[in-house]
Amino acid sequence: MNRTTEQVPLSPGSLAATVPAAFSEDSATSTNESLPQRKEAHRAGLLIVNADDWGRDAYTTDRILDCSARGVVSSVSTMVFMEDSERAAAIALQQEIDAGLHLNLTTPFSAPNCPVRLVERQHELSRYLTRHPLARAVFHPGLARSFEYVVSAQVDEFCRLYEKSPARLDGHHHMHLCANVLLGGLLPRRTIVRRHFSHEPGEKVLRNGAFRAFTGAFLSRRHRLVDFFFSLPPLERPNRLQRIFSLARQSVVEIETHPVNPNEYRFLVRGDIFRWAGDCPIASSFAVA
Repeated sequence: MNRTTEQVPLSPGSLAATVPAAFSEDSATSTNESLPQRKEAHRAGLLIVNADDWGRDAYTTDRILDCSARGVVSSVSTMVFMEDSERAAAIALQQEIDAGLHLNLTTPFSAPNCPVRLVERQHELSRYLTRHPLARAVFHPGLARSFEYVVSAQVDEFCRLYEKSPARLDGHHHMHLCANVLLGGLLPRRTIVRRHFSHEPGEKVLRNGAFRAFTGAFLSRRHRLVDFFFSLPPLERPNRLQRIFSLARQSVVEIETHPVNPNEYRFLVRGDIFRWAGDCPIASSFAVA
């Protein structure tokens, strides 16, 4: 299925000027960028539905591919050094599916020919990042070289498989936002990087407030960001989906989905997403010209 590249109207650190009161952005955004953003002219929004874990295994890839063929997925985040990474890359190139890099620091690499040293270093990082909820917020100088090696190896592998450098990066379990990755400068400047989840009604805004404030400010100065970022579930709250989709009329909204999950897959392939999105079309890609 051929896809036309669609430019995402982003500027570094920019946010939409008009936001429904039901939603708010990260604390760093609201404190550091609220005044400049109000001076920006209103612009057309964009609804981006991104499927994570492309290439993790054949079943996951095929589920995402089915969604892509139906036009309910704009883009994919690809895992490298996994058992289906090679086939998934070939499919993406053939069918012009927009792919970004899904950095993986926690789930064991499963490709049969993955370098032993890379497997060991990633396992070392996984032990550190998953042993405590606050571990990712603390820079570990003793692991700096391991982080650099594991991240750069995945960037290089993406370049090999997709014949280009990744213009967009996010992270498995959102570990691309850990302190060692950010402070180590491991994410190429000016790339599109996934931000923290946007706050929703009823959520505790101060949860991980200091860490979110720091990473939000850091990202806005070095990378290109969408205005809002949400997960597709929970699907049993239709009013939530309506509020999210309404933001895409004036803002750039990314929705993260995992079609390998049965509920999300059914919601996408049955066309329910079109019904809730209404007059907000799903973008054909996540590429920035």
